[in-house]
Parts: sequence; C-alpha cells; structure tokens
Amino acid sequence: MTESSTSSATVGVVGAGTIGEAVVAGLLRAGRPAGTVLVVEARPLRAAELVERYGVTVCSAADAAVADVLLLAVKPQDMAAVLGEVGPLLQPRQLVVSMAAGLPSAWFEARLPTGVPVVRVMTNTPLLVGQAMSVLTAGSAATGAHLDLAESLVAPVGRVLRLPEDKFDAVTALSGSGPAWVCYLVEAMVDAGVLLGLTHEVARELAVQSVVGTGALLRETGEHPTVLRDQVSSPGGSTIRGTVELERSGVRAGLVAGIRAAHLRNVELGEALR
Repeated sequence: MTESSTSSATVGVVGAGTIGEAVVAGLLRAGRPAGTVLVVEARPLRAAELVERYGVTVCSAADAAVADVLLLAVKPQDMAAVLGEVGPLLQPRQLVVSMAAGLPSAWFEARLPTGVPVVRVMTNTPLLVGQAMSVLTAGSAATGAHLDLAESLVAPVGRVLRLPEDKFDAVTALSGSGPAWVCYLVEAMVDAGVLLGLTHEVARELAVQSVVGTGALLRETGEHPTVLRDQVSSPGGSTIRGTVELERSGVRAGLVAGIRAAHLRNVELGEALR
C-alpha cells in the first residue's frame, strides 16, 4: 500500500470514548481530512459534540462498515456484539484494527468473513497528550502493508513498536498498565515531599517534572537507567543512601512482582473472554 493510499483511506472508528476520541484527534492533527473519518456514536448529545469539535461524520456501525479501515475501540466485553453487527458486512479488501485488550487476532478471525485482515493494537493513556506507547501485531491474513496502515493511525499519538502476538499479555502488563506504575511511584514521591515539609503543590511539581525530565533523558541519551542513576549517586551521598533503603524495603522486587501479577491476570481475563 502506497503512502498516498494510506493517507486517503477512510477510517471508521467504532467507540468514541477516551481512546477512540484520542485517535480521531491524533489523525486530524496529523493532517488526515475530517471527511475521511467516520465515528460511531449512538448518544445524540455526544454525537453532536464530536461533529462540532472535529467536523467528522457520525454514523451507524453499519454505515461505518464501508470504511477501508474499521478501528474497534470498544470494551472487550462489548466486542462480540459489535462484530455481530458489522462482521457480516466486511470484505477482505478492508482492515479491522482492534484496540481491545485480551482478545487475540484469531478470536476476531473466527467471527469475520474469511480473509478479512486483522491488526491488534495495545496502547496506553498517554495517547491523550500524544505520548502513547502503542504495540502492533498482525493476524494471519494481515500483510506488511496492513501493518503500515494501522501504524499510520496510531503514530500521531505516540511511539509504535511491532511485536509477535505472544508478547501482548506482557506488553499489556508493562506498557498498558505502565501509567499506573509510574503514577504509583509519583504518589509516593509526593507523599515524601509533604512529609519533609513541602506543600502538596510544590512536591507534585518536583516529582512530575523529575519523571518527565528523566524519561526524556533516557530517551534522548539511550543510556541504561543504571548509568543515569549512578550519575546522581555520589560516594557516601544522600542518593546512594536512599537507594540502599529502597532496596532494603523491597521496592524493586515489589514492582516486578506487581507487573508479573498484572501479566497473569491479563492471561486469565483473556482466557475468560475467549
């Protein structure tokens, strides 16, 4: 698929919640014409809001099923009902992109006409500010061109990786849930600042900017986290003493255990949904 055909493809977005709206906004920011975006939203007030805010067309799921790409941004438990409505209308020339956790591409392929390509996307909430981490994987009928097309939809809201589908439960635990882990650490840092006599507002500003700045430093330098941590850990200083206490308290082990528990739960939920 050429770059021109990718940019001119019509996109039907089923589900205008947080993720669906963020993708729509990202597409329009990236220059995609509003006339090529169809959004499925049954609530009249919400539909009117989307039309006024973005200039997109709001339509029924059946009408959106004519799009070149059908992006499904509904909850996993609602996916079967959506596919029951639009699935029979789809053809192999189209592409289905799922943003639901826990449902493998084979689950979609079993409910779609033979040959309809499926690409799964796992993203996270920083897509609201254009800083998502999205991971793509291809179903059995999807080609490299289909992955390119799917990537063009989520690249405007952050960074993109392509991984095998058997890594998706781990991706969900580390990256999909990642904002929760970071916020948990920021909460603890803010609490510590308040304990030490700072106001909540000041402590929050210091903690948040430390996370934002360190993330940028890790990204731009490519250094291992240990290297950057060593740069602020003077011999006999306060940082190394604090680090030793964190290790003694089991912070590292607790975080690893928490992410592993999230992974196991992802596997359980996926099996239940299937």
